[in-house]
Amino acid sequence: MRRRVQLNLMIQSATGRRILLLSLAFCLLLTSSHAVGGWACIPQDDNCRPVFIVHDSWHAAIVLRKDDLPSAALPELADFPEARFIEFSWGDKDYFPDPNSGFSTAVKAAVWSSGSVLHIVGFQENVRAFYPRSQIVELRLSAPAYDRLVSFLSQSFSRSPEKRRALASSGLYPYSRFYPSTGKFSLINTCNTWVAEALETAGLPVSAGLVITAGQLAEELDKIVHSP
Repeated sequence: MRRRVQLNLMIQSATGRRILLLSLAFCLLLTSSHAVGGWACIPQDDNCRPVFIVHDSWHAAIVLRKDDLPSAALPELADFPEARFIEFSWGDKDYFPDPNSGFSTAVKAAVWSSGSVLHIVGFQENVRAFYPRSQIVELRLSAPAYDRLVSFLSQSFSRSPEKRRALASSGLYPYSRFYPSTGKFSLINTCNTWVAEALETAGLPVSAGLVITAGQLAEELDKIVHSP
């Protein structure tokens, strides 16, 4: 009798686990379908917007057309009156702005970063001509997904309550600026992670938690580009 009861309990437990796993799988399927349906661009939709992900062997950035960006959400655009395209990238506040920073600064950024910055670049050239040595992936986002991406970018700026626009400092180029940002850079939270998080927030099927390097970001993008 005891063995029969134990057997019944084992069967019930196994059945319960199967039901739980099937439920989780179903929820994940719904989430995935919602994400793909939420960001994918219908060819006939004139409201779709292009998004360029630019990366090399270590760094990644998001490039958008300036005319597609609302100045109310991104008042910093006023610093780039002549630009056709805007590049957004993110990194450690001490290491990123200093092209001559040494090993100790790199270690500090990876282990105990004191903050982060956004590097914004405004330019007029064609995107592929402007980045001749970089890998470029062009995505087309639906209007709701694009709005979520813009919201993520806007919230990445650290703005004081008194000022509507984040305080700019000199960038790496004459046509770029650095701005204080939210979040903290680390060995496991890099510029590539930030780009992946932006896309994930927009609703794309990207796992930001799996991205640290540019190669891992490329793998996530490749899944999107070559998805059926």
